[in-house]
Amino acid sequence: MFDLTGQIALVTGGSQGIGRATALVLARAGADVAVMARSLDKCEAVAEEIRGLGRRALAVRGDLAVPAEITTGVAQVAAELGPIGILVNNAAITRDGLMLRLKREDWDAVIQTNLTGVFLTTQQVLPMMTKARRGRIINLTSVVAQAGNVGQVNYISAKAGVIGMTKAVAREYAARNVTANAVAPGYIETPMTAALGEAAREAMLAQVPLKRPGGDLDVAYAVAFLASDEAGYITGQVLNVNGGMYM
Repeated sequence: MFDLTGQIALVTGGSQGIGRATALVLARAGADVAVMARSLDKCEAVAEEIRGLGRRALAVRGDLAVPAEITTGVAQVAAELGPIGILVNNAAITRDGLMLRLKREDWDAVIQTNLTGVFLTTQQVLPMMTKARRGRIINLTSVVAQAGNVGQVNYISAKAGVIGMTKAVAREYAARNVTANAVAPGYIETPMTAALGEAAREAMLAQVPLKRPGGDLDVAYAVAFLASDEAGYITGQVLNVNGGMYM
């Protein structure tokens, strides 16, 4: 396991699924972790798990569609845990619909949370990282941002934008020893994908050479690597965790 002792991590969308798994893996590696999501109760449950591992933890109520909550949440983490050195931008929503039927409000909602929210959270955290001359930004994107998918033009546009943002931040802040990378999961079994019907599940598995879905820990370990000193010479990259789905 990578050693993250002394690091303060913020994981958005950390109350369940990939976010929860990532928060716990970072804690097991030695980091103190703040968990931010719209449900404070769920965040607190994850924070309790982290405390059970002997690490400090903080539950933060934060909706990435509300800029003021991002500002307040990041400030709370810095005040109670310390300057953030690892940022995992994981929070995301879906509002699927075919291109010609997609409502403007569903486009705006997904872009606001999945792209603008990542921008604003990163903008709040970067001054701490540049001052410390050490930072790790890991943005969660998706295999569909690279391969496309029917009925997800808003989600795909946002997640593809996250890849571009990752590369821009990587170039801008490399001189300050701040790295920015993206992790692109494929078909991962989470509460979000649990709603898929059996036919949809089989169709997705047919595209995966390893012939199985991934687990949240598969993604969490990739994030932990990119957050570590061992990944200090990696920046501006997209790490695909998809069982060969996008090959």
